[in-house]
Amino acid sequence: MLYDLKSDSEMSSIVAMLYSAVEQNCERLRQITQGMTQVELDYRGPDDRHNSAAQLIKHLIYVDLNWVYRINGQPLPSTYRDKYGPMIDQDGRLPRITGVSIDTFMSDYTEVLVMLRDTCRKLTDEDLEQVVRFGHENEKEATIRWGIWHMADHNRYHQAHINQLRKWYRNKVQVNHL
Repeated sequence: MLYDLKSDSEMSSIVAMLYSAVEQNCERLRQITQGMTQVELDYRGPDDRHNSAAQLIKHLIYVDLNWVYRINGQPLPSTYRDKYGPMIDQDGRLPRITGVSIDTFMSDYTEVLVMLRDTCRKLTDEDLEQVVRFGHENEKEATIRWGIWHMADHNRYHQAHINQLRKWYRNKVQVNHL
């Protein structure tokens, strides 16, 4: 298999490279979560004090949706805010979620990736220099280039958390079977 950071000939070269990083990390997330049971997906680690894989994946979907709309210069529609939000709860944590299957999450994430792909096909490399505002409390500014890179980096960051949750879960299951 050949690995490269250009996956779409309909995109300009730098846009395609950034999009490819997001696409590859989404595929890696799909592989990492493959075969997760509902109990494992909802597992919140030792002492029930960490974010579950379900919370993390929903968070990734919501953040990426926000970036897609931000890049397009549009506000996030209320239907998406209602379905995937809020970003954080009243305690400043990721909202709890249980009972949503991994297949549903991955299907939803695929839709977001398609939206990003369609958006990236309209961008030129020069468009990447446009500045957008982001952040839910303290607004910040970033280029579109940074935003697309951030989507890939953020996904990979939370994959480490999901891998740790899976390790803890396997250890818990092994201990319970002894």
